[in-house]
Amino acid sequence: MIEPSSAQDLFKGRHFDHEIIILCVRWYLTFKLSSRDLVQMMAERGIALAHTTILRWVQRYVPEFEKRWSRYALPVGDSWRVDETYLKIKGQWVHLYRAVDKAGRTVDFLLSKRRDMDAAKRFFSRATRQHGAPRVITLDGYAASHRAVAKLKEVGILPDRVQVRSCKYLNNLIEQDHRRIKQRTRPMLGFKRFETAAVTIRGIELAEKIKKHQFNLKPLTGQAVTAPEIWTAVLAA
Repeated sequence: MIEPSSAQDLFKGRHFDHEIIILCVRWYLTFKLSSRDLVQMMAERGIALAHTTILRWVQRYVPEFEKRWSRYALPVGDSWRVDETYLKIKGQWVHLYRAVDKAGRTVDFLLSKRRDMDAAKRFFSRATRQHGAPRVITLDGYAASHRAVAKLKEVGILPDRVQVRSCKYLNNLIEQDHRRIKQRTRPMLGFKRFETAAVTIRGIELAEKIKKHQFNLKPLTGQAVTAPEIWTAVLAA
């Protein structure tokens, strides 16, 4: 049971027990399941849910879950592999900027309606604020990303020492990592709103970082070894 009042307040007024909410959100973000798949799975356990309820839980709780997990984030490496992939929202393609370090750990991500220099600048600026400046950035041949790094060096957001290189072989790592996100979003059958997609992607990326062991939970979890126990410990801290 989640004890601290701050965690209890998170689920205050909800019709369903917090364990059901956490389970549905966690499974939706982690596994290749649609919200309707989860409705059927919960029904087999005697729990009647609407698929829209699960989607509302995702939008409501992902930002808070992300915030609480971030307290235990481990540092990432200083060699970043950066690339963009695509998602469809209401029939229109949008762009997902993503970076991993050379060990495959997620550095940062940004969903953008445009693929241009300004979007790339926003992505690099946010990643640098969160993790500090990298030693090296590996990009593809897209010129706007290279210009964005140059502009950020001019204004001092990125130091001149940051090395920029293009190497398809090295960027295979981030291209393979995109597949994790694509495989998870495919059963969702498309997004209707940009804001909804952005929150859902944040949750999927959080689930991926958990699978990549990007959090130091040893001081917190003690004897907690199962996923539900670990989630309960994180949200209760």
